[in-house]
Amino acid sequence: MCVDIVIVNWNAGHLLYECVESIIHHGGTSVSKIIVVDNNSSDDSIALIDSLPEVDLIQAHENLGFGKACNLGARHCDSEFVLFLNPDARIYPHTLKSVLGFMGEMGNLNVGICGVQLENENGKIARSNSRFPSATGLLSHSVGLSKLVPILGAPMSEWDHSSTKVVDQVIGAFFLVRRHLFDTLDGFDEQFFVYYEEVDFAFRAKRLGWSSAYYAGAKAFHFGGGSSQQVKAKRLYYSQRSRIQYVFKHFNSLGILLVLLGTLLIEPTVRITVSIFNRSLSSIKETLVAYCMLYRWLFRHNFWRKN
Repeated sequence: MCVDIVIVNWNAGHLLYECVESIIHHGGTSVSKIIVVDNNSSDDSIALIDSLPEVDLIQAHENLGFGKACNLGARHCDSEFVLFLNPDARIYPHTLKSVLGFMGEMGNLNVGICGVQLENENGKIARSNSRFPSATGLLSHSVGLSKLVPILGAPMSEWDHSSTKVVDQVIGAFFLVRRHLFDTLDGFDEQFFVYYEEVDFAFRAKRLGWSSAYYAGAKAFHFGGGSSQQVKAKRLYYSQRSRIQYVFKHFNSLGILLVLLGTLLIEPTVRITVSIFNRSLSSIKETLVAYCMLYRWLFRHNFWRKN
């Protein structure tokens, strides 16, 4: 079994090179193609890999967003599996062989999406899997209750991630998909510029009878944050925007109302209050900038017309 690997890059710097190098060194015969889709980066990340013959580079010349760039890369894939790998991730010597072996077992043929153990920079296993969002869960997050009672939120932070398990959703940093399933779902929904595209994909897959599995028998490295750390206000804006798009797509009217109340009114108030308590002027500024962008987007009518 072989896998094509799609990496979407936006100003990932040296992390992209390290990611690609790990695939070249550790992928072996498991890897058919390495495809890098660059979302119009302004740093030197592409220059670092441009001379590598193992890489198929697609330069978008604009920031397409994560889901759309993944779809673009996937159109160049023809292997049985596609791995969407973040540029701030790296694989280890047996990562791909192990996870492909898991996916090939007779008992796992209904597993359409698979993730692996992700080690952070401290060598610890990140708690990276999540439950599907619910109205009460998102509202709990907005008011800060999920920090006190983690099981109320989407992230499965109460579980140590030490065992293989069927989950609702694996993190998009290492997102292995059967290409047949990817084609069946027409890829990621491109309305999600960044964030929630993998949640939506996993939810749609589950509705068709496919499951998502977290496989603890393989490991990879994930730095976390990556290029999104560079633009914290925009990161918050896109996260909240994608949340709203997701709930309009999948929730009923009451759920939509609860999430809008929490996202647009309660959460910014909580965030600013906490920032004031922590005396963090930068956090206050980031929150205000993010929500100004969010309110402008909502009332510019494009979102409402599409939903």
